[in-house]
Amino acid sequence: MFNSETKEEKKETAVNETVICGRNPVMELIRTNKEIDKILVAFNSKTGTINAILEKARAKKIPIREVSKTKLDFLTQGNNHQGIAAVIAARNYCSVDDILNEAAKKNQDPFIIICDGVEDPHNLGAIIRTAEAAGVHGIIIPKNRSASLNATVAKASSGAIEYVNVARVVNITDTIKYLKEKGVWIYGADMDGENATDTSLLGSIGIVVGNEGNGISRLVKENCDGIVKLPMFGKINSLNVSVAAGVLMYEVIRQRNKK
Repeated sequence: MFNSETKEEKKETAVNETVICGRNPVMELIRTNKEIDKILVAFNSKTGTINAILEKARAKKIPIREVSKTKLDFLTQGNNHQGIAAVIAARNYCSVDDILNEAAKKNQDPFIIICDGVEDPHNLGAIIRTAEAAGVHGIIIPKNRSASLNATVAKASSGAIEYVNVARVVNITDTIKYLKEKGVWIYGADMDGENATDTSLLGSIGIVVGNEGNGISRLVKENCDGIVKLPMFGKINSLNVSVAAGVLMYEVIRQRNKK
């Protein structure tokens, strides 16, 4: 019924979040058009009132996380949260079509980064920062098991969050299929792939980077048009996901400028 918090979400602190707490305030917030990052509900707090709030949240496809009362006490800084709180996103999300339209407006081939379960907000922020510098038209993240546009991500992006379109989707695999229908070629980053420098990354491109520990998921990998890797010459066989994403973005730029 609920998703537990990711390891990185558990590290977030009250000073990094804009939190609205209490049953009536959260219900009223859901009724507005404000972008809600997630709803936090205390374990064993599924009373009639809270269930009604969660039903509204599900209808708007707002992620729900079940947390300890201690965590809620900490995030709400001692305020009476009544077992529930809402975290407001640092910036509104866009749609996948908004990203495609951004490329069309600039008369450019779409250039998209897809994050398949990047959970560390500092990594997501760093990816957004590099994407802005590299001219990426947008980033796609999943609603669950992912960092989201919270204040930590905003800070890590060094302001780039204000200039990069970020879409949050229910299902990454379905989104990849949709992008392929729109003529976007999708390449997943995985150590079992071909060298990115030996692969044509021209045209409409989406690059998928995966979770810090597990990489891209099996279904996502199966739906990619190709799998690419970065050449590794040392004893360490992988890079931090934000570093790898940055190198791949600039490989796309290198190939486009060489064309």
